[in-house]
Amino acid sequence: MVMLQRCILKKCLQQFYLGNQETTKSLLSAGFPTALLGGHRAAGHRSKSSVPDVRERTLIAVKPDGVQRRLVGQIIQRFEQRGFKLVGLKMLQVSDDLLSQHYCELRTKPFYPRLLHYMTSGPVVAMVWEGHKVVQTSRMMVGHTNPVEAQAGTVRGDFSFHVSRNVVHASDSPEGAQREIQLWFQRTELLNWDCCDQTMTCEV
Repeated sequence: MVMLQRCILKKCLQQFYLGNQETTKSLLSAGFPTALLGGHRAAGHRSKSSVPDVRERTLIAVKPDGVQRRLVGQIIQRFEQRGFKLVGLKMLQVSDDLLSQHYCELRTKPFYPRLLHYMTSGPVVAMVWEGHKVVQTSRMMVGHTNPVEAQAGTVRGDFSFHVSRNVVHASDSPEGAQREIQLWFQRTELLNWDCCDQTMTCEV
């Protein structure tokens, strides 16, 4: 009896599949756009890769003054409300070696020793955020390096009071973000997890 049921089910599925193929051929012969047919067929099988840069990542670091002023929660909230996904988070006392690699282009600048002193004056909260155009959007959210020029509503515009105490760091390009993330995080410290609103974004 079970074998008979399986045979009937298999036959029905074959008929259904062949019927769908014939319907598609008929629509194509009638001039129906192939792209639309492909989009219809793929509707039930879309994946996160349908948006090319939905997995773009950036490094956001709350600097010692931001940590000491208890701004970490508010900064995290802004990125969460913007729709980005947190995939890495840790608090650390940054070493001189890490900073020399992170700020490699600034090591010859006269202000570098002061920058080093500032960044090692207390703990830093480092985060990796993931999402569509996250690098560009994060830079806009963080605001201008000099808080005098940062717009209200940005992190620096709202919280920072001096260029030497500008609360937060954000990667300036996808390439820079990749380099910085590799400096600050081990691969095992970054989590890949499914976020419902990112999935919905991919399916639009």
